[in-house]
Amino acid sequence: MTDLALSSSLVSASMHPDPAFPRFHPRPAQGWINDPNGVSYINGRYHVFFQYNPLSARHSQIQWGHVSSPDLVRWEEHPVALVPQVGGPDSAGCWTGVVTLDDGVPTACYSGVQDHGGHSQVVIARGSADLVSWEQDGHVAASMPEDPMVTAVRDPFIFLFGGARYAMQGAGLADGRAALLLYSVSYMNSWEYKGIWLTTAHPVAAEHTPAEIWECPQLVEVPSASGGSAWVMMFSLWLSGDDHEHANGVGHLIGSLSADPETGLPVFEPSSGGKSDFGRDFYAPQIVQLAYGSADVDDPDPDAAAAEPAALLWGWANEGPGRDGRRGRTQEEIDDAGWSGVLTHPRVLSVADGALVVTPAPEVEAYRGASVAAGSAGSVVVPGFAEVLVRGGAGADPGAGARSVELVLGLGADSQVVYSGTVAPGEELRIFIDASLVEVYRSGSVATTLRAYPAPGEGWQLTLPTGATADVWELTLPA
Repeated sequence: MTDLALSSSLVSASMHPDPAFPRFHPRPAQGWINDPNGVSYINGRYHVFFQYNPLSARHSQIQWGHVSSPDLVRWEEHPVALVPQVGGPDSAGCWTGVVTLDDGVPTACYSGVQDHGGHSQVVIARGSADLVSWEQDGHVAASMPEDPMVTAVRDPFIFLFGGARYAMQGAGLADGRAALLLYSVSYMNSWEYKGIWLTTAHPVAAEHTPAEIWECPQLVEVPSASGGSAWVMMFSLWLSGDDHEHANGVGHLIGSLSADPETGLPVFEPSSGGKSDFGRDFYAPQIVQLAYGSADVDDPDPDAAAAEPAALLWGWANEGPGRDGRRGRTQEEIDDAGWSGVLTHPRVLSVADGALVVTPAPEVEAYRGASVAAGSAGSVVVPGFAEVLVRGGAGADPGAGARSVELVLGLGADSQVVYSGTVAPGEELRIFIDASLVEVYRSGSVATTLRAYPAPGEGWQLTLPTGATADVWELTLPA
């Protein structure tokens, strides 16, 4: 095992030939990564798997990489977990899926594809107690439904409701609608297909989550600021022609989950929705349900059944050719760097006033190091690895309302505005800069995920509106 808090942060990042390589978002030093997979909390550790090609910075020969942590701060890299099996149902890739406990055994359920033009199937693999060793015997738990309307299926997700285990997969239909398929999972080795569960024909879904295929579907219960909880369903919004651009991004629906009075099956009824991230460089998030405040949906504390549910999200920030006026990277530059893709900080989900609220997991405050600015106004120089807390002030004109904050990379004619957004009186922005990854969290709202690539000698600068102030800390790894 490799301690990523040492290898990718202090050693690999500081010595990496690419200054854009992140230090505080653990990932292997080389290779392609995309979707977070198998996010779980088992036997006292958080596990994050991810789509991985260790051989190049391109999207091919997809396997499952694996990191784990006891505290969301200190991470260890483990050997590759899942690899395509020659002649098996996953011979063309081990694609997106989840990890859960099945009778106490760590079990991966993922999309396996036999050929690059074929349909996916749900493939099962069993893991060791520490989730480091995996047995792949090619068992298929669910194949494509025998429904001519269903033309694409992918990305299984498992959830619990009413004491029973269910699963869903994202899908595309012959008439152009995106859809969810529902399964009953009484036995992990054999999923029972229950039919098309939800589609973009629903008016709330049509408004907030338009797509041709709902990829990476998620369904979790999160606390509500008004008391109780709400169910959040999240999708990555795939359109034909997407090539890691994903212009529709990620959307979510907020609603209720109840049992059908005739069948007993869960029924999701959305009431609102929206974008799950406002950045153009965010896709394919995965959420882990942390039940009863015990951080383990598979082994909840029976004495804490009345406590709030919780959920943590990780997303994928891809490399890009430049968007919204930001300078990007060419494929040749990505190949030369030898790596591609970053996972975001873990994010906490909740609902307030019918809207999704996303905040960084409190554990990431452990990276907060020396203070470099406190209560600063006007123009503030920001280190290349930093956390910034911006507080909106009343300003010179109380009637002016919100004003813009700008995060700028570089100076003069070659500078670029990486982030620009308003900050209202009493509002806060938390901004994290990790080399080429920028995450902006607005109080009471969702995050904005962006990529930007410092050229040699370039620095960051924050411009604040009148009345706003900023505290800035340099990021460092805890001892």
